[in-house]
Amino acid sequence: MELRRAFRLNGFLMLLVLLVVGIAGLLGGVAASSSASEGGGAGAGLGAVVGYVVFGIAVLALTGLTTVGPNEAKVLQFFGKYIGSVSDAGFFWLVPLTAKRRISLRVRNFETQKLKVNDSDGNPVEIAAVVVYRVVDSFKAAFSVDDYEEYVRTQSETAVRHLATTHPYDAAPDAVSAGLSVVTQAAASEPDAPTGDQSRTSLRNGAEVAEEMTAELRERTEMAGIEILEARITHLAYAPEIAQAMLVRQQASQVVAARSRIVDGAVGMVGMALQRLSDEGMVDLDEERKASMVSNLLVVLCGDRAAQPVVNTGTLYS
Repeated sequence: MELRRAFRLNGFLMLLVLLVVGIAGLLGGVAASSSASEGGGAGAGLGAVVGYVVFGIAVLALTGLTTVGPNEAKVLQFFGKYIGSVSDAGFFWLVPLTAKRRISLRVRNFETQKLKVNDSDGNPVEIAAVVVYRVVDSFKAAFSVDDYEEYVRTQSETAVRHLATTHPYDAAPDAVSAGLSVVTQAAASEPDAPTGDQSRTSLRNGAEVAEEMTAELRERTEMAGIEILEARITHLAYAPEIAQAMLVRQQASQVVAARSRIVDGAVGMVGMALQRLSDEGMVDLDEERKASMVSNLLVVLCGDRAAQPVVNTGTLYS
């Protein structure tokens, strides 16, 4: 079975018709009863029965009147059988004696609990996400699952757990790889060289992770008639037991990366200084003096403190 439109009529028109018919049947039944009590014969008694039956049918038909609000659907069951859904807002007359289940079609959102899981590197992290969804098929939402709201909530937490276990918290290189970045730069630039950790999508890549989680949730909730509009991580942090250690690791990575950049620049500056001295013929240095000059320049350029100037008043070699 699939979603189908239920039979319905204008509620105001049917209310007027049923009131007229019901009142007419009641008055006819009362009049026929009075006539029968006065000796009107079998015809009067039959008229009374017909009048009361018409009145009862009119009262019974009034149970088919219902209202449907904006962004709302009514799923109808006639003695257990699905006979259709009404999703247009208004006042309608439906088949009497039907069970009417209200299904909201409004956009909803909820935030999952903070889940503690291990990422793809085995690090315990805390993660939570917000999910925005709406019902697009009232039949599936009512009959494919027991409770579509609880179903969406459970599937969302499952998708968040699966996402966390398939991605690292942070795909940035660690302190060792950062320190060797200058050495491996030439090898990494080769066409066939592997990209390393930087090619992985981390949980901190909000747009990519949100798109992947939204696509996974759409597959999981399609059978329940649910459309996932957006799913996005709202909380992401290392678990308390390793948070301090990971903070130290990140600080070390940044320090090593900064030192690597400083050393790279210092080597270039020293090479440029020696090349200009040699081209302009200002000073003719032998290999030993070049090594001394390189050492001094690297100490000045790479040191974390300001160098103290020393003025040499002696000869060139003393």
